[in-house]
Amino acid sequence: MARVVLVTGSTSGIGEATALRFAALGDTVVFNSAHSVREGERLAEVTPGSHYVQADITKEDDCARLVLEVVARYGRLDVLINNAGATKKIAHSDLAAATVDVWRQIFEVNVFGTWSMCVAAMEELRKTNGVIVNVSSVAGVRPTGSSIPYASSKAALNHLTALLAKAVGPEVRVNAVAPGLIDTPWTADWELERKFVSAVAPLHRSGTPEDVADVIVALAATPYVTGQVVVVDGGLSTAL
Repeated sequence: MARVVLVTGSTSGIGEATALRFAALGDTVVFNSAHSVREGERLAEVTPGSHYVQADITKEDDCARLVLEVVARYGRLDVLINNAGATKKIAHSDLAAATVDVWRQIFEVNVFGTWSMCVAAMEELRKTNGVIVNVSSVAGVRPTGSSIPYASSKAALNHLTALLAKAVGPEVRVNAVAPGLIDTPWTADWELERKFVSAVAPLHRSGTPEDVADVIVALAATPYVTGQVVVVDGGLSTAL
C-alpha cells in the first residue's frame, strides 16, 4: 500500500527533493509551505497523486489544520517529515547580533514548530505505526553552523528526537538527519564555506538535496531504527 507522506517546507531544497523521492516510489505526497504557495501548487500539479497545503508551522492551529486536511483527503498519515526550518547567518563571535529576538524567531520554527507538528500528527501516526523524520543539522552535533542560535536550535531538535522516540515507541518511530553543507537556495552564496568543505571533507564536495533525501527515505523505511540522528555531511565531521 502506498504511504501518505507529509513533508513540511517542501517547495525547495531538501524538502522538495524528499517529497519527490517519496513520490517516485509511488507514495502519496503532501507538499507544504508557509509562503511559497504558487510553487507548492505547481509541484502538486506536476507530481501525480500529490496535494499542496499552505500552513505556517509556527501556528498551532495551522499544524492541526494541516494534519486534518491530509487525513480528510487521504484517510491516513503514515510519514511526517519535519523539514521546515529557519536560520540567520551571524558570525559566532558577533554576540550582539545574536539578539534574543533572533533566538526566538529561529526556535519558533526549528523547535516549537516541529514540536507542534509532532503533537498534531501523533494520533494519526499511532494508527498507522507511522514514522517521523526531523531535518536537523550537523550544527546541532558539532560547534559550527550559520549562527549560535541556529546551531542551538538544532541541538535541541536532536535531543527532542531521542526523547520523543522513547516516549511514543513502539507505535511511532522518530529519527533525524543532520545534513552538513547542502547546495540549496539558503546556501547559494556560501562560496567560502563550499570551498572549505570541498577541500576538507573526505568526499571533497558539498551535498545535494537528493543526498539527504536518500537518507530520509531510508529512515522512513527501516523498521528497527528509532531515536537516532544520522549525520549526512560527506564525512566533514570526521575531519574537523
